Amino acid sequence: MNRSILKNKTYLYLTEFFAGMSVMAVELGASRLLAPYFSSSQIVWTIIIGTIMIAMALGNLYGGRKADRDPNPDKLYGRIIIAAIWIAAIPVVGKYIIIGISALLIFTVSSNFLVIAGFAACMIIFVFPLFLLGTVTPSLVKVTVDSLDDSGSVVGKLNASNTIGSIIGTFVPTFISIPAVGTSITFLIFAGILLLLSVVYFLSDKGNFTKTRKVPVSIVLFLVCCLLGHNNSFAFWQSDLTYEGESIYNYLQVYEDSERVVLSTNVLFGVQSVYLKDKGMTGMYYDYAMAAPYMAGINEKSDMNILILGNGTGTYATQCERYFSGTNTTITGVEIDQKITDLAEQYFELPEDVEVVTYDGRAYLNAVDETYDVIMVDAYQDITIPFQMSSVEFFTLVKDHLKEDGVMVVNMNMHSNSEGNINQYLADTIAAVFSNVVTADVQYSTNRELFASNNPDMLSVLEKNLALEHDSELLSMVGTVSNSLTEYEAGSYLMTDDKAPVELLGMRMIDELIMDEVAYYKNIYKEQGLKGLMELL
Repeated sequence: MNRSILKNKTYLYLTEFFAGMSVMAVELGASRLLAPYFSSSQIVWTIIIGTIMIAMALGNLYGGRKADRDPNPDKLYGRIIIAAIWIAAIPVVGKYIIIGISALLIFTVSSNFLVIAGFAACMIIFVFPLFLLGTVTPSLVKVTVDSLDDSGSVVGKLNASNTIGSIIGTFVPTFISIPAVGTSITFLIFAGILLLLSVVYFLSDKGNFTKTRKVPVSIVLFLVCCLLGHNNSFAFWQSDLTYEGESIYNYLQVYEDSERVVLSTNVLFGVQSVYLKDKGMTGMYYDYAMAAPYMAGINEKSDMNILILGNGTGTYATQCERYFSGTNTTITGVEIDQKITDLAEQYFELPEDVEVVTYDGRAYLNAVDETYDVIMVDAYQDITIPFQMSSVEFFTLVKDHLKEDGVMVVNMNMHSNSEGNINQYLADTIAAVFSNVVTADVQYSTNRELFASNNPDMLSVLEKNLALEHDSELLSMVGTVSNSLTEYEAGSYLMTDDKAPVELLGMRMIDELIMDEVAYYKNIYKEQGLKGLMELL
């Protein structure tokens, strides 16, 4: 307590401030580190918040005990240095730990993979540094309080400093550092702040080399982490990406080959948008959705108004623009992520006359009065399904924005035959709003396209407008869809704004998908062990 820097309690309040800021920044960084591998669903957020609260609670207990036994602030700032170096190392090793844990658990866990793998990753990567930061408050209380007369005031100032720091640590990563420089450098920035805080403390005792020699060691370790961890690539096994970056909402990667350009917002859960360089059909669910304008009578109308909720890079909009050029077709896309729209214009040749509105899909419907011939709902990204766009209230809102003979098409991306699956919930919910619902499974994928309308003649309109079509490619594709359509038999699995368990349903579905994908390899592992599996790979 003889350091001159401690005579003014402002430095102690600053320590509390930056500790609170760093905890929140690490929490938000954790969500972005995990999202490319486990999604950004509420389940993942629950895991992150839960493990961090565990770490902070244990840190508070340990810090209080240590403060009573040895109130020397050197120990506290030593722990902050360790936390800073650990946080700086996360960009270097974090993604490898996640992949390693996932690879291990995928062969040993048969259910709740998302929860178990996410929890294990959080425990290994984030608990220890946040445990150390959890010791800050009780340690500072012991150092800062001089007497019982002012203890309430001092503790209040410390808590206020921590809270204000936490508030700033919430906004800065989300709106500034992650979109500007990425998750990896965000970890490094806040690790650097913590390190600087401790370095200043230890260097204030210039005469004691024994206690200050840890400073150069920590600085060297931090610089090594900066050198090795500044690369923000999550898909570290890929070296030929056209673009990789982050926005407020997503991790984004664009890759291309001689035939196509692809957008993926999640390393492990597939493709979000595709652009074919020969400007043909994609062979994916976008082609199946082309049946919707025929169901709405495109070849009988002089104009058609199409709305796309979840425009992405505009694959569906581009196809409608290209194949329905003979009709006066107005296409409006709604995409919440402006960065994705920027990528659409840069890499995916999004047509200039396709208006894209940066907005949430449901909020957009609440804000406009216009009605449409076709509304495509394509907002269900990997296993992340927004509950507000999966409820009876939402689909009622869609119905209110359709013309009398209008058609809604929904891409459901996790097909399953198990009872009570996510697609069954979505389809039953839609059937509670629309009188005519049909589905078509997309070949060679887990996608299912659902078409809904209150026009009882929807299918006869489809056949009539197909008969008027002269484009052989469209005839072949939409004919395939028409032949695979199945009338949906509604059940009672409904979702409302009050109750829409999309996260749990999505988790159950991802368990099924993973088990199907690795069943063959698990059998090899069971019969031949690790050696047989390595020989196969």
